[in-house]
Amino acid sequence: MADFQSTIDFETFTRLDLRVGTITAAEHHPDADRLLKVRLDDGSDAGRQICAGVRAWYEDPESLVGTQVVFIANLEPRTIRGEISEGMILAGTAADAEGNATDVCLLRTDRPVPAGSRVS
Repeated sequence: MADFQSTIDFETFTRLDLRVGTITAAEHHPDADRLLKVRLDDGSDAGRQICAGVRAWYEDPESLVGTQVVFIANLEPRTIRGEISEGMILAGTAADAEGNATDVCLLRTDRPVPAGSRVS
């Protein structure tokens, strides 16, 4: 049975800035067993780095290069194990009865769109 969060109003939802980014580099985080360090072309000149907790499901991070993913662009940046994370890549997560993740898959586009495109 799905365990849904409580409802939010539409204005709260619209404050999320969901975008499409193209992965330009990905590697294992040097100080965290569960994280990948991902560089995204987010449509800006500088791009951004996001630390994503998907390492167990993507053993070859280089294979993600060129993939377009959905991310939260306006999440406050934070430092995770010495590396800056400037957003969150969205993923689907399957879990067992105890709530432990059994599979994680990044949310991707079904065809290319310009980096930085809004998700609506």
